[in-house]
Amino acid sequence: MADRIKPIIHRYEKNPILTKKDVPYPVETVNNAGVVKHEGRYIMLFRSHLRNGRSIIGMAESTDGFRFDVYPEPFLVPAKQGPFAAYEEFGVEDPRICPLDGGHYITYSAYSKHGVRIGLARTTDFKQIERVSLITEADYRNVVIFPERFKGRYARLDRPHSEISPWSIWVSYSPDMIHWGDSRIVIKPLAYHWDEMKIGPGTTPVKTDKGWLNIYHGVFKTMDGAIYRLGVALHDLSDPSKTLAVADSWILQPEDPWEVTGYVHNVVFCCGAVPEEDGTIKIYWGGADTVMCAGTAKISDLIDLCIKNPRPAL
Repeated sequence: MADRIKPIIHRYEKNPILTKKDVPYPVETVNNAGVVKHEGRYIMLFRSHLRNGRSIIGMAESTDGFRFDVYPEPFLVPAKQGPFAAYEEFGVEDPRICPLDGGHYITYSAYSKHGVRIGLARTTDFKQIERVSLITEADYRNVVIFPERFKGRYARLDRPHSEISPWSIWVSYSPDMIHWGDSRIVIKPLAYHWDEMKIGPGTTPVKTDKGWLNIYHGVFKTMDGAIYRLGVALHDLSDPSKTLAVADSWILQPEDPWEVTGYVHNVVFCCGAVPEEDGTIKIYWGGADTVMCAGTAKISDLIDLCIKNPRPAL
């Protein structure tokens, strides 16, 4: 009998690490959080649904990356005035955090009757936050910024909402973080594959000696609905438009009860990961759009999965 496949991501034994019961103000869910290490502490920015169905972003803090305490007030709520207000009316969601230029840039989905756009904000201390710009038109989601420049330009992975080249991952560049272009497609869903319906970048890319590690989500449609899983890819260190390898198999799928059943069934969705000095990486994901979970993996195992068992990128 063949040996069972060993999991690449080891789930934290006390998952879920954050639920609505841990939040000191009224929310219905806790999910899809960006996480970064800042001044020796883990900072989590998480999305929550309110009872009216709209979303806000809260903040939690941890010393070990697993046990988080939530701040007493939300971190980011929809703007009530100014140029952002019309595009955040329905909620702010799914933050990603990128350390760059002496601070942290935060990308988030801004929802309104005009569709979903990506907002860009910046903080240096996670106490004050400045909205910088709306950096896409509608409809875009899942924008992650690389934590360094390439020949003087900023770079990001993004996911246009399009059925022309269905729900694929693109790379775009900017001289100033506000104006973006020179866009190119880098990874497409693969027919009759675990990610065949749509894909999108998940975490801020992680620099390794083999390339930029891109943890992404992929969706497969079944007769019982869609399943969201996590996969991994590698991009060239000097040119992120070059996809070096995409792993053929997923690295995480819904299995625990709080991932299989919840606000949206059968979902693991990742917006944050923290590489550690010992060669491991902490990975954070929303379970069923309801709770936050965490796990660890060896970065070398994720790289090997891409290189030793790849599938076509395009």
